[in-house]
Amino acid sequence: MRLLDGVVRPYAWGSRTALADLRGLPTPSAHPEAELWFGAHPAAPAPAHDGNSTATLLEVIDSDPAGQLGAQCADQFGGRLPFLLKVLAAEEPLSLQAHPSLEQAKEGFARENAQGIEVGAANRNYRDDNHKPELVVALTDFDALAGFRDIADTVELLRVLQVPELDSHLGMLAGQPDPQGLRALFTTWITLPESALSVLIPAVLAGAIRYLESGQTQFALVARTLLEIGENYPTDPGVLAVLLLNRVALKPGQGLFLPAGNLHAYLGGTAIEVMANSDNVLRGGLTPKHVDVPELLRVLDFTPVTPADIAPTVHTVNAEMIYQAPVSEFRLSKVELDGTGMRRPSSILFDVPGPQILLCTSGSIELRGSAKQLLVPQGSAAWIGDDEPDVVVHAASAHSTFFRALVPGNF
Repeated sequence: MRLLDGVVRPYAWGSRTALADLRGLPTPSAHPEAELWFGAHPAAPAPAHDGNSTATLLEVIDSDPAGQLGAQCADQFGGRLPFLLKVLAAEEPLSLQAHPSLEQAKEGFARENAQGIEVGAANRNYRDDNHKPELVVALTDFDALAGFRDIADTVELLRVLQVPELDSHLGMLAGQPDPQGLRALFTTWITLPESALSVLIPAVLAGAIRYLESGQTQFALVARTLLEIGENYPTDPGVLAVLLLNRVALKPGQGLFLPAGNLHAYLGGTAIEVMANSDNVLRGGLTPKHVDVPELLRVLDFTPVTPADIAPTVHTVNAEMIYQAPVSEFRLSKVELDGTGMRRPSSILFDVPGPQILLCTSGSIELRGSAKQLLVPQGSAAWIGDDEPDVVVHAASAHSTFFRALVPGNF
């Protein structure tokens, strides 16, 4: 067992307070802090302390892949930890984006290597050969755009906005209300020149204002989202994507699973995020970063979904609330313990080998293994390798909450 420190990623859309508060810092950070990484990704491996020395988790695993990951996991995932665990704190919307399937990632990575594009180049789409399915579980109220909305609802939204400049686009989708019609409309919008966007987007925003002033409520949240994003990106086609995507509002403890091809954007809030260990992102707007429209269109899945379709299956075993996702790289669960033992259990036994990461989000927890004890305060995490098959986790405060990420085959 080792204590893990999170590595802060200071992206511009982050919060100055959320991650600082989680780590118990007395003052806000000087710059936005967007993500706190707990994992072995080469871009930001977490420092891992064993009481005598400090190495990165990547170095710990690389020194003994079979011992740390288990022989089966090490063989299946090439000696790499297959998941990355994060805390995400969004003060502003993230870019509109999607992630490739495993086959698309392998092909795209090989193709860009053959083209001689440097892995770190700004115009690179595929920085590795892995897919990036991801699961988020809200710590606070958490807002997102995720997946294409039911087409009949989108047609109704375009109608009630009463924007003449949208009439031809409405006709396009109403005349072909299927994934191919969605693809045609989205492709039209994302390829419009700035001169056309500078006319269409203000007209859509004016329609959103009229809709809100009318007192109608069915699409009020979408209308407000249009205005919030349009204010910051007045000529970005990503604003128009709000008209096509589900507007999701998660309460603490609720989750969202985003498979390959799902177009999404996180809008605000703090959440736990776990994903396959990849950095492949195809962006579609709401960002100054590289946008490759043809490549994005290659990976997008235009099949409409509902928020319920992309919510993880949740079930509880003892004190562990498990968020089940259809992937082989990770499983995420949430555990709440009560140090008094009055309302909830004060401890829980994990009698399976690692690899696992336990991330404490409130209070503190104490891990007791066969030969070692480890105190994990709020905002820190613990690494449990395959060489620790039996670990008891105790609440070290009146109320303790932690998230557990592991490889699904190891339970």
